[in-house]
Amino acid sequence: MLRTIESLYGSPVAARDGEIGAVDQAYFDDEAWGVRYLVVKTGGWLNKGEVLVSPYSFKHPVAGSGTVEVDLTQQQVRDSPNIDTDKPVSRQHETEYLGYYGYPAYWGGAYLWGVGAYPAFGSMVSAPGIASEARTRRDREADNPPADTHLRSTKAVKGYHIEAADGSIGHVSGFIFDDVEWVIRYLIVDTRNWWPGGKEVLLATQWIGLVDWIGSTISTGLTRDAIKNSPSYDESVPLSRSDETTLYQYYGRDGYWSTDEGIESRSHRIRKAVADDRVRIFT
Repeated sequence: MLRTIESLYGSPVAARDGEIGAVDQAYFDDEAWGVRYLVVKTGGWLNKGEVLVSPYSFKHPVAGSGTVEVDLTQQQVRDSPNIDTDKPVSRQHETEYLGYYGYPAYWGGAYLWGVGAYPAFGSMVSAPGIASEARTRRDREADNPPADTHLRSTKAVKGYHIEAADGSIGHVSGFIFDDVEWVIRYLIVDTRNWWPGGKEVLLATQWIGLVDWIGSTISTGLTRDAIKNSPSYDESVPLSRSDETTLYQYYGRDGYWSTDEGIESRSHRIRKAVADDRVRIFT
């Protein structure tokens, strides 16, 4: 299901034995636009202030604007590595975090989530061998740390200017993500400050060229006229596949879903084969 990142803000996050806090923002990676973590404000029950939760910990896909349930305990969250959300979160910090929980590295495979197109909710945490493999990876990367690429905050990127092929056209007013695959599909672009009678439109992350993180500017090869005349976005109406098809046809582009369906099918076959092997081994 496609929904706005902003619809998650304020949602309570519940561990197995009690509430952790509420969603404050999200972190995505600046290459694949995958939503890697939710930042949770914990309130006064622990001294961390804010903690990260990964989609790997979710018991099931998040539906609607209700509670985000995680397959963790409050003690696990209390003992998790400290993350200073006022500073960029580096790969070194991520390696420590993922190693603590026993999660696989999403940058360690060919798909969006490493070995798959989407995170394996809940079951990934308790899968045999995953924790020890993660510790081995963490120890190996401690000696050979990966490239220090940073995650980006949705709140920090909101407001970035959009630069078309022939000039400025708007600014980022929101994000639309897939709550199964946990990837940002579109930026919501507000053009009303750039031309009279403007509107909000969608810019697929596939159509983004360069991002100037210092200059707070996102560039696309699309023209101003193309963006101005593209289908309007209405936040009060859920975005359907029909709406997406209309948008992609307008720009003369192939939809991402045809490729994703192939990836998902291959990912499903891989996961099923691994699960079958585990059943044979442990029964």
